[in-house]
Amino acid sequence: MKTYSDLKSTGLQWAPQIPSGWEVKKSAYLIQANKGENAASLTKEYCESNKGQYPVYSGQTSYSGIMGKIDTYEYDFPMAGVLFSTTVGAKAMTVSHLFGKFSLSQNCLIFYSVSNNLQTRFAYYSFSTVFAFERALIPSHMQASFRMEDLYQYRIPLPPVAEQQKIAQFLDYETAKIDALIDEQKRLIELLKEKRQAVISHAVTKGLNPDAPMKDSGVEWLGEVPRHWEVSKIKWKLKTTSGGTPPTSRYDEYYEGEIPWIRTTDLNNSLLFETEIYVTQKAVTDTSCRVVPKNSVLIAMYGGDGTIGKHSLLMFDSAINQAVCALLPSNELRPKFLHDYIEFYRPFWMIGAESSRKDPNIGQDRIGDHFCLVPPISEQVEIENAISDLKRKYDSLQSESVRNIRILKERRSALISAAVTGKIDVRDWQPPAGSDTLDPNASMQTERHYG
Repeated sequence: MKTYSDLKSTGLQWAPQIPSGWEVKKSAYLIQANKGENAASLTKEYCESNKGQYPVYSGQTSYSGIMGKIDTYEYDFPMAGVLFSTTVGAKAMTVSHLFGKFSLSQNCLIFYSVSNNLQTRFAYYSFSTVFAFERALIPSHMQASFRMEDLYQYRIPLPPVAEQQKIAQFLDYETAKIDALIDEQKRLIELLKEKRQAVISHAVTKGLNPDAPMKDSGVEWLGEVPRHWEVSKIKWKLKTTSGGTPPTSRYDEYYEGEIPWIRTTDLNNSLLFETEIYVTQKAVTDTSCRVVPKNSVLIAMYGGDGTIGKHSLLMFDSAINQAVCALLPSNELRPKFLHDYIEFYRPFWMIGAESSRKDPNIGQDRIGDHFCLVPPISEQVEIENAISDLKRKYDSLQSESVRNIRILKERRSALISAAVTGKIDVRDWQPPAGSDTLDPNASMQTERHYG
């Protein structure tokens, strides 16, 4: 793209040179930052008890950061809006552009322009670049965080106001196109996952032969199955067991040993080849931390909606904790076929699950009482092979989409950085005829959250 011809040095690592007509200003002279006055009291429990229409923004990564909606609000920014970031955690040092009525929970702040020389939308893109640079300096083993005082110390390049407006308009238009492509790739990934699951489900419940005679399984959600397949309860075909957690109060005796130990967080819905924690033989001898053999199918019995029902096919002998149920190898069910069947079965574990625990608990007895299908061994092998080929195909397509998303995000960040640091000159840029970007708010929809 077109570049500026006359540059000057800034002393900034992330923007070493800027156009000669730009300034560098300390953000303390340009912005005002605030935290929520009632942030400590705006918990999930409070949101549940005071439901309304006004969002409470938090550091969570889901639901655009909205913890809940309540019947009151602290802030109201209906026009230019305000910039938002969390100060610690996974979303720390990322910027959103908020509008409307809302409140803030803990570890959050808003900041906005208090100078006629800084346009809010340009500030959004500029601080996105500053934060990305600062995050990259934080070691991977450390949690990202910053203070309000840090925010005031940043120095940012500041073009003339008219140029800021043009840069923001250009970036609104270009990033909207990139975001649309990213959304397409995300939709493709979801469609691939759905298709993958549908084909696996069909293979383990209907078989590979479309002309096979069928029979009623007697199980409503299974429907018809091949006539020559057996319908059995899991406990009739194999044994189940669980494990335990050695007390950490005797860490030297029970941990950092030679025996792998599996938790629900280790389960990956695939083949499991490694774990992070090892225990000693004494831990196995003294506690219920028993070892199960390779080719056991592991299932998470509790841990919330995101964990319960997670599964893995164990590829080495290992101890397991009390939240993991092991389906031990059986002569009648091949491990890979059983694992594929359990992958199909995961949505059904939760039906009617009850527990005195806060989190649902499907339990060994419940697992044992559920139904499984038992094709002849030779057919199990055929289904395993067909599903393995299918997984390779869909995993390859998904990996390509993930790669595309990464490249598009890198392109987006590079474009923003180039525009707000003066590496490219967009002063003469005009939106294509017929586009709606002459309205400076028209292409903010991916950033905009309304109260």
